[in-house]
Amino acid sequence: MSLSFNLSEEQEALRALAHEFAENEIRPVAPHHDETGEYPWDVLRKAHELGLMNTHIPEDCGGLALSNVDSLLIAEELAWGCSGIGTAIEANGLAQAPVILGASDFLKQKYLAPMTETLSMCAYGVTEPGAGSDVQGMKTTAVKHGDKYVLNGNKMWITNAGVADWYFVVALTDPDKKARGGMTAFIVERSWDGVTVGKKEENLGQRASDTRGITFEDVEVPAENVVGVEGDGWKLAMAAFDHTRPAVACASVGVARAAMEHARQYSTERRTFGTAIANHQAVAFMIAEMAMNIEAGRLLCWQAADLKDQGKRNTMQASMAKAFCADMAMKVCTDAVQVFGGYGYSKEYPVEKLMRDAKIFQIYEGTSQIQRLIISRELFVRGR
Repeated sequence: MSLSFNLSEEQEALRALAHEFAENEIRPVAPHHDETGEYPWDVLRKAHELGLMNTHIPEDCGGLALSNVDSLLIAEELAWGCSGIGTAIEANGLAQAPVILGASDFLKQKYLAPMTETLSMCAYGVTEPGAGSDVQGMKTTAVKHGDKYVLNGNKMWITNAGVADWYFVVALTDPDKKARGGMTAFIVERSWDGVTVGKKEENLGQRASDTRGITFEDVEVPAENVVGVEGDGWKLAMAAFDHTRPAVACASVGVARAAMEHARQYSTERRTFGTAIANHQAVAFMIAEMAMNIEAGRLLCWQAADLKDQGKRNTMQASMAKAFCADMAMKVCTDAVQVFGGYGYSKEYPVEKLMRDAKIFQIYEGTSQIQRLIISRELFVRGR
């Protein structure tokens, strides 16, 4: 049997739809949202109408139940348009993933099904001020009292926190056990008493995305809002990444591709020493390197997503894709600024924004260093 990298007609149509949306709806407004930090509600409404949001919600909840590979096609094109707006659109998927994987039918129908009908947002609430890469350093607690849990603690750097209707939250229910059965996942509604959302963070890049802290003070969470069973929080939170990291990695491919395209076009227009700079080997090789690594990164993403779609373990491949593509996107965007020279350093040209946007890919959903830790553990501990 031959190995094929061909997409189906449906997948080609999906990618074309996402690209057209990015070109016509995202790129024209991206500079405004980058400058102001305004949340892109109008773009999200259009994306929701077209079916470019909430794509993994199961069919029995009214969703499309698209594959992981399908999600990569959308993520790359949306990020090609603007990764800040793309993150605003795609962040729902991270919060939904552990709910899809482990929640009761009751919770899925209550919280996922309505999102297919009307535009609403959710957020993944795991990171804390002192627990980013070290999730086991979590301090947020949930203490059971009768048929409720009382939640106390703080979450930080939560994408969509200020616009979400509900959060997927992980808290300690047995501090002694921590990740080994001591963390429990909940769905927490933003409107509940005791939930306080902080100010919008002024970030370096992806400024259209809404990033904030959340404080929980004696928040009463019904026991029916436990996702999975008590003690499953760590497992569900980490399992979600096997689904979402390939898509985030492919979004960084979209950013890199945009930067490469701008650099390639500029190199044919800018002239030095009597010829276009594309004819100088120093510049041509930089752009060739960009194209080569973009292709390699995309294939890593496709491999990781395809393994998960086959029901196979993809933890190492998801981390490989995430680390490689994040680092690659940062280098491609930095080199694109270099190709533009002094113009690249100016906000009047597009590569300055792309370079700022690219940096976060090396940080969120697990830093590039954490991905290497995961890969090394897979190699040396699991012997893969």
